[in-house]
Amino acid sequence: MAYDPGAIDATLAAAVGDEPILIAELRIAFIESAERALTAMTLATDVDDWRAAVWRLKGLAASFGAIRLMTIATLVADGDPRDAEGLKKLRRAVASL
Repeated sequence: MAYDPGAIDATLAAAVGDEPILIAELRIAFIESAERALTAMTLATDVDDWRAAVWRLKGLAASFGAIRLMTIATLVADGDPRDAEGLKKLRRAVASL
């Protein structure tokens, strides 16, 4: 699945209109929230906490139109808990935003 760098901005523009500063602020808030979810995954002490963090990231990605991130989060959530390779893929996807 290809990454569409404009998908998040298009989703934000549809929500708030042609407000570049607001779009930029919301994009930053999105990335910070995604990074907090990744941190929660890293710090999770049990499978339930880890999966809850993955699902939080998946929902966040879905709400902002970050399809690639949502897809990876779905695969990671359905896979082995605390999957180091999956976490790496999620970090790369967030970094590419």
